[in-house]
Amino acid sequence: MARYLIGAKGRLGHAIEAEFGNDQIISLDRAIYQAWSRPGAAEAVSRFFDGCKDDSTTIFVASGLLDPRLPSEDLSAVNYLLPRNVVEGATKTGAKVITFGTIMEGLLASRNPYIQSKAALAEYVAGAASRNEPVVHVQIHTLYGVGHPSPFMFLGQMLTSIREKRPFEMTSGRQLREYHHLADEARALRKINAGAALGVVNLSHGKPVSLRAIAENVFDAFGMRDLLRVGALPEPAEENYDKVLPPTELARHVAFRDSIPAIVDYMRNCHTPDEVKA
Repeated sequence: MARYLIGAKGRLGHAIEAEFGNDQIISLDRAIYQAWSRPGAAEAVSRFFDGCKDDSTTIFVASGLLDPRLPSEDLSAVNYLLPRNVVEGATKTGAKVITFGTIMEGLLASRNPYIQSKAALAEYVAGAASRNEPVVHVQIHTLYGVGHPSPFMFLGQMLTSIREKRPFEMTSGRQLREYHHLADEARALRKINAGAALGVVNLSHGKPVSLRAIAENVFDAFGMRDLLRVGALPEPAEENYDKVLPPTELARHVAFRDSIPAIVDYMRNCHTPDEVKA
């Protein structure tokens, strides 16, 4: 059984590499796949994986851009065109391809450029799976636990506020989010890879927490509750305030960490100079 990983340098790729490290996963150098987002690149993908004509081969496409403020052309190239070309090219060899999106694809009608790029990929994968092509698109929730949070993300914004000891302004914090530790996520992906499901799969543990609860616990842990400004920012008109997704059946045997205490531990570790590891 051969496994290939595209995007090993990212947080998700790092976690997948660690989970499957003892099972001979091959992490592709970026120089190999950086042109695979170009038109017609599916043929180059087919040629590269031509020696893998084996239905036990899996290709994880974990590369991606997360910041919705980036140019839409860049987001589309990395988040949609590259994985689409990998699916189109690699499935011709019999390989199974696993791509990644965001749970927000199905929760919000109004989509920023990041969500749009992932939703386009989900639509393509759903069509390919309907033709029995071996492809899975995993819609993931918010990930944490490896490296440091991106500055534009909620945890990253809080970490900056704590480090600089300046007020942290936020909305009411009623928004619900599932937070998944990356090591737990990678174990769940092993289950999904081993399963027979094709098409779009959401990976949920079914225990969301509010952003306010996260913020209050994190700032309390640092003794900086006085910096927290709940309600200082307007509440988004469209958000997930009440929807709770059921646990994903394929990952039912994965013991996901209790989000809030695990996030607090992670943020404490991020506050030190050392790199955070799973």
